[in-house]
Amino acid sequence: MNEISTTETKTHALGVDIQGLQKSFNGHVVLNGINLTVKPGEIFAIIGPSGSGKSVLLKHIIGLEKPDSGDILFNHRSIQSEGALEKYRLAMVFQSSALLNSLTVGENVGLFLSEHRLKPPSEIRRIVAEKLAVVGLEGLEGRAPSELSGGMKKRVAIARALVIEPQLILYDEPTSELDPLMAVTVGHEILKLRRKTNVTSILVTHDQHLAFGVSDRVAMIHEGKIIFTGEPAQMKNSENPVIQKFLNAKFNS
Repeated sequence: MNEISTTETKTHALGVDIQGLQKSFNGHVVLNGINLTVKPGEIFAIIGPSGSGKSVLLKHIIGLEKPDSGDILFNHRSIQSEGALEKYRLAMVFQSSALLNSLTVGENVGLFLSEHRLKPPSEIRRIVAEKLAVVGLEGLEGRAPSELSGGMKKRVAIARALVIEPQLILYDEPTSELDPLMAVTVGHEILKLRRKTNVTSILVTHDQHLAFGVSDRVAMIHEGKIIFTGEPAQMKNSENPVIQKFLNAKFNS
């Protein structure tokens, strides 16, 4: 029986290097020479308008898409070779939370461990309780997902991601469909996780308040290209008209 250690894996956060990433679909260029470096343990946000390539980039980082050219390296090692991604513990928090309504909260959180028989049931219950406590949802193992608010579902999804003691967590629009108060709560959870686990976090979002509130650095993608990388304050002060148009977008009456 394979065992996932809860003590040996917390300090090995991944550094991510994206080098010249190029991707087209049916002749339409979606990623056009992306270059980014994310430091181990960093919270890094990628922002940009809808259709700019954010989610496609995220899918490449986790291995759901393969580039036409370019490379992605984890701790200076390419992930392109056969079986390379299996060496790393990656987790993704999906935009929809992706909880199974037929399972309880506890069963959703512990699903990976139980499906792969990596721990005995008593140990899975202990780990599930521990991860739910990390996101402030103690004692909710028996609840159904339908009984939870949108923000609580996001936090359950984060707890599920933590079960594998990830070296890298990817967040796809983590505050979508949440009211401002719940969005702030999710942002606090992302910050709290870094303090407790030192995990590297990459979040793709159009929510500039989340990006500026939690990230060490932020990049903006526009028409498949990175047009800015730097600290949040630097982006706010950028004179690039594309960046300012995005940051100051509002309805005209």
